[in-house]
Amino acid sequence: MVVTAVTLREDVVDPERPGPGVDPSGAPFLRARLCLPRRPATYLRRARLAGALDRAARAPLTVVNGSAGAGKTLLVADWAAGLDGPVAWMTCDPADRAPGVFWAYVREALRGADPTAMSEVRCPAEAGRVDRRLLARLAIALAGRERPVVLVLDEFERVTAPEIAEQLRFVLHNAGSGLRLVLVTRSEPLLPMHRYRASGEMAEIRNVDLAFTPGEAGDLLALHGLSLPGSTVGGLVRRTQGWAAGIRLCALAARQRPDAETYLKEFEAGRSTVADFLLAEVLDGQSPARQEILLRVSILDRFCPELVDALTLRTDAGAALAALHRENAFVQHLGHSWYSLHPLFAEILRVHLRERRPGLEPELRRRAARWLRGSGALAEALAQGAAAGDWDFTAGALVGDLAIGQLFTGLRSQHLCGLFAGMGPEATGPAPDLVRAALDLSRRDVAHGLASLRRAEEALPGDGGAGPAAAVLSSALLQALAARLAGSPADAEHAARVAEGAWQDVPAQLLEAHPELNALLLTHLGSARLWAGDFDAARAALAPVAASPPTASTALPRLEALGRLALIDHLTGWNDRARHKALAAAEEAERQGLPERAGSLVGRLVLAAVCVERDELDRAEDLLDGAGDDTALAGDPVTAAFLAVVRGRLRLARGDLRGARPAAVPAAVPSPWAEEHTAVVAAAAHLAQGRAEQAVRVLEGAPGGRTVRAVETARALLAAGRADEARDLIEHLPRPDRPGPAVTVRITLVRAQAAHRAGEAGVARRLVAQALLDARREQLRRPFLDAGPWIRPLLRNSPRLHRLAEGWLTTAPGTGGKAVTRPPAERPAPLVPETLSGREREVLERLARMMSTQEIAADLHVSVNTVKTHLKSLYRKLGVNRRTEAVRRARDLSLL
Repeated sequence: MVVTAVTLREDVVDPERPGPGVDPSGAPFLRARLCLPRRPATYLRRARLAGALDRAARAPLTVVNGSAGAGKTLLVADWAAGLDGPVAWMTCDPADRAPGVFWAYVREALRGADPTAMSEVRCPAEAGRVDRRLLARLAIALAGRERPVVLVLDEFERVTAPEIAEQLRFVLHNAGSGLRLVLVTRSEPLLPMHRYRASGEMAEIRNVDLAFTPGEAGDLLALHGLSLPGSTVGGLVRRTQGWAAGIRLCALAARQRPDAETYLKEFEAGRSTVADFLLAEVLDGQSPARQEILLRVSILDRFCPELVDALTLRTDAGAALAALHRENAFVQHLGHSWYSLHPLFAEILRVHLRERRPGLEPELRRRAARWLRGSGALAEALAQGAAAGDWDFTAGALVGDLAIGQLFTGLRSQHLCGLFAGMGPEATGPAPDLVRAALDLSRRDVAHGLASLRRAEEALPGDGGAGPAAAVLSSALLQALAARLAGSPADAEHAARVAEGAWQDVPAQLLEAHPELNALLLTHLGSARLWAGDFDAARAALAPVAASPPTASTALPRLEALGRLALIDHLTGWNDRARHKALAAAEEAERQGLPERAGSLVGRLVLAAVCVERDELDRAEDLLDGAGDDTALAGDPVTAAFLAVVRGRLRLARGDLRGARPAAVPAAVPSPWAEEHTAVVAAAAHLAQGRAEQAVRVLEGAPGGRTVRAVETARALLAAGRADEARDLIEHLPRPDRPGPAVTVRITLVRAQAAHRAGEAGVARRLVAQALLDARREQLRRPFLDAGPWIRPLLRNSPRLHRLAEGWLTTAPGTGGKAVTRPPAERPAPLVPETLSGREREVLERLARMMSTQEIAADLHVSVNTVKTHLKSLYRKLGVNRRTEAVRRARDLSLL
């Protein structure tokens, strides 16, 4: 690797541009950021990782992603030092959030690798922006190279500006084969990683790759002068999980001992010997003032001089921390005056603090919490306040900073819920009660949540101001959630009005910092409106959430909004749109790594419902498999009602007429669409058994003025021989706004059936042809299968209708034109299983009726655990792993 001195071009003089040697902010370039880190004498070169980097560098992008102390930087630095071609190194810094500064450093790094390549690329003129033309010139300069330059961006997790990530993607794409980018980071970069993975343009080395193997750990210990048996090395690797810094720390401590092997065995059993070493060799060697600093900062994950001064009540922490870092006293410099202790050292110091200063730790944590909140580090402030047991402060900070939505969404939601789980009844006041309400509602406990909300509202001051306004807005969010869970649309609308009134009194910076609050509020409001059957108003609330930029804090409400918008599309007959939204929700859940909760569950149910409409029953059953055991159903009426409807449709399509009727979902207000679709499924079961009048009565008891109910009522009237009433109903069907094919196809088929009954064969054929054309694109087979036997002769005897149906609805010519789903797959001959017990047969029969584990337990009057035991035995005997496979296998064996 060659570094050449370069003279800046002087053919163009721009007084606005920074001079040589300074970045766009006017600060001189920090050359240490542009140099490869030095490797210590005890550094171990690991051939497998060097080879992995060699192979990875063939791709345009390489990402080395691992935790702190995993050995990422030294690994890449050692590999880069051995390359023949040009290498540019840049260590990122939080100051690089300014695009101009970031690209000035990138340009400077590339100039060091090959000065001639950057001769046409000037330094950005402004710190806060970069001209797109400059990036284009940079990409063109790199693309024209015969040999690619390797650009390493170390500590890339510090680059948090999406704008810079997009600019980097642009340069990487347009530089072509002239650039090989290596990112060294502790977290997933902001680049579109899923695209790079899908296209094969990226290679990754992650924590699991960086972890030391027992053989590598033995070699590292040998470099520290330690020769140990394999069992001892293996124990150390297990204890540290291959963490590079942990192994090296143990090696440093062990080589100070006369018997390193015994020491490491003791370390496996406890940390006392390591503590003795660190306290004696590090802590005791410091002055009393520095010892006090080390003890007090042990309660912190990171610290800066000002924070340390707040803990020590002194003003000299800056110099002391710099000295401790220079002396390698296990104080790590994080950049910009922030430091951290080695985790093992910090743990030992905390124990020593409790022994040396009993009772001081809670006070230190209270001081730290208040300083951290004042500096904008809310997450750390909450952790310190909770550790101090200061719940008034901790709950007040969460509510006052408008962060209560983070209990429901975001990367830290589970952590925050666990944090406040320790809050006892002694903490009183509006803020603690609001947090209690949020925790209750996150568990779907509406009754206790509303009780806490009432106490909080009674205690809220009425004098206005930012603090009370934030509490009112937080309360409105929780009221909206409670209304959604209770199925009370009016209460949700009231909560939305309260929130709107409080919005203007909350500082704008708080609202901007917490987009999840508005996203959650709109999602709850939209869900309540959906329950009420007001689909247009529900769309108006949900669409902005679904269209919002994807961030960690809004990922879950975006997912829920997408799922509910898909449900609205399905309920209004637009199955293709519903399917696309549901798939988008599933992809987002996978991309964000979100657990399957109510949002993605609704999308899965929509996909199952679409499969039923397409008569893809096995696929629908797979999608529904296990849904009844999902805790996300508890207290969510929209999800629970729709699951019951889809299960009923599937059971009906399978011929299980007895189990087809969906169960009602308890709610403050009944849902029109849920009642309508429940009645439609129950009526269809009656029709299939020849009980047309009972079907009519069931449908007449459902909410009126709805198209789906009216269409099914007309079909039941025709089956009951009441053709005149059916025709009158058809002529006066409700006119929903732009119904989709799943609705219009059924309307057309009912009209065709009425024409067929009246002897109007030509009209019937024309209407069936129209229905086939409308249904073909979305493969809507179910409406034709449900239409009854009258349609089959039409499909068989009309050449035009047969052509329209062939290939997706009917079999090939010569098979009689019978409507089918799809040709059954070839299955191997089943093995003969062990004999099932009587109770196992009862469980199996209920599995075939799509009953959940809880429903089976209730029906058989046994516990859920007993049912699960029978299921395990049943699966074993049938040689399967899932309930859908068990049902199919049982049918193959004629057990059902």
